[in-house]
Order: sequence, then C-alpha cells, then structure tokens
Amino acid sequence: MKIDRHARIIDLISHHDIETQEELARLLGEEGYKATQATISRDIRELKLTKISTSDGRQKYAVMNQGISGMDEKYLRVLTDGFASMDLASSILVVKTVSGMAMAVAAVIDAMQWPEIAGCIAGDDTIMCAVRSSEDTLHVMEKISRITGR
Repeated sequence: MKIDRHARIIDLISHHDIETQEELARLLGEEGYKATQATISRDIRELKLTKISTSDGRQKYAVMNQGISGMDEKYLRVLTDGFASMDLASSILVVKTVSGMAMAVAAVIDAMQWPEIAGCIAGDDTIMCAVRSSEDTLHVMEKISRITGR
C-alpha cells in the first residue's frame, strides 16, 4: 500500500499544484487512500519532495530532479514491480504493466524527466509514451531494460 500511495503522490504532484500537506491528504482521500498528517509528512520526506515557486508566485510540491543516478529507490521499485513488457511503434513506446499499475509507472517515468520523452498517457495496464524520435525510442527502451533487468 505504501508503494502505491507513494506512486499516487508522485502522480498527483505532477498534475496538480499542491501547496499543503492537508491538500495532498484530501486528494489522496478522494482516491481512497487514508493517510494521517504524520503519514503525509513522512511520505514527503521519504520521497524527497521539495517546494518550488509557481509562475504566479505560489509554492507547490515537486519531485527533486535527481536524474537516474540519484533516482530514489522507491521510484525504481515502482517501475520494476509494475513493468511487464514494452514494444515500439515508431516514436511511440508502449509499456505494458501489471494490472492497475500503469498510472503509477507512468508517473515514475514522467518524474525521471528524460529529455527523449515528451509525455505519457496511462490506462489500467498500458502506457503510451510519446518519444521525440524513433532513435530516442530505442534509447529509452535500453534505459528501462537496464532499470528493470528485463
């Protein structure tokens, strides 16, 4: 449950400007995750989230950009545990996941901020990654294979 909650937190802060722990707890609650303020605080610390300024001068939570060498073990575990297979269709990378894990895995891929990937769309067990070129698709596949060991 903790890994799922962490993946959902990454996804939420990637798609919403979340300013407070209370707001994060409310959004998690709306999605069926029960978490106390202490749990949210611990999750923020474990995920190494930071606050950054938005264009309108407000603050929001964000994933610290550490790159793959400093990528938090939890992110890598979500990717490895959720990953099933992948295939390419020109500059689109199709990633198959364990049922129900596509959004979490897509959030991790987005958090990695690889320059080759323009963005990801996730369903229940399938992710479509828009990759900038066919060459880049092969490069991304190699990266994912190194991480997952598959």
